[in-house]
Amino acid sequence: MIQCKDCEFFRRSEGGQISFACDPFTNIKEADCLLKWQLIKTNQMVAAYQATLEYYHKLAPMQEKMFKVMERELDDMNEAEKWKVDDEDENENEDEPTENWPSDLPSF
Repeated sequence: MIQCKDCEFFRRSEGGQISFACDPFTNIKEADCLLKWQLIKTNQMVAAYQATLEYYHKLAPMQEKMFKVMERELDDMNEAEKWKVDDEDENENEDEPTENWPSDLPSF
């Protein structure tokens, strides 16, 4: 079996990262190459996922602040428009006095 370090498709960066330049569909030399290629791809996916998580952890405090500010703004808007709703409720009650309601309503 050929060792990876002897393969023409094997690449090692200055940082020690390993990569394969081979295409698993056309030029795999050994059966174990495919397993190693899959392992490298899995490691790349895990590294990308970890980088995404780190980014989310950095954004979390800012996102919390944004939610609090938006919540405050919505509360202020609701408070500012509360007088409109209160006036409408009063107007509805003034339109229908309770003295004119029939007292002999059928019970259900």
